[in-house]
Amino acid sequence: MKPSAQIHRPRMLIHPGPFNPIRIQSRHAAGGRHIRLALTPGLSLFDAIVKPLAAIGIKNASTTILGGYFDSLEYCVARPDSTQQAVIAYSQPIHAGRVYMIFGNATIGKNQHGEPIVHCHAAIRAEDGSVKGGHIITHTCIVGNRPIPVLVTSLDGFELRVTFDPETNIPLLQPHEESIDE
Repeated sequence: MKPSAQIHRPRMLIHPGPFNPIRIQSRHAAGGRHIRLALTPGLSLFDAIVKPLAAIGIKNASTTILGGYFDSLEYCVARPDSTQQAVIAYSQPIHAGRVYMIFGNATIGKNQHGEPIVHCHAAIRAEDGSVKGGHIITHTCIVGNRPIPVLVTSLDGFELRVTFDPETNIPLLQPHEESIDE
């Protein structure tokens, strides 16, 4: 068999912390609003999502970014963690310049300090035509000169909060009961 035609076995990734038999944490929302949002040109992706949703009382949501132009975009990719403290670690931000976001998913919740966070992964096409993707740095990505359509589903009855996950040994955005201090 030619080396290029060899079948590669998937690699086994084992997290460093104690095994949790319930790998996917979930909550049920008895209701949720569905909203069509248009991201405002000139704003960061973070502000274009967080500000209009906060204005209508949405602090936790799942979104689908249907595609559009960004004047500037940075992203990271997940690489093996060289310190071996976790299976992966994000790379340093990669500046992609002006891009077209083909498709993205963003989750809105709270960071470790209770502030809003937008966790976004997307596929993009760079000006040279290459297709790339990864974890989008939402504070530094600037929406281009046309509004970008986003479908939003509010997550009512619980919140998403970044908390330390002992199995993966990294902070993750996880569902929790809503805070009373709202």
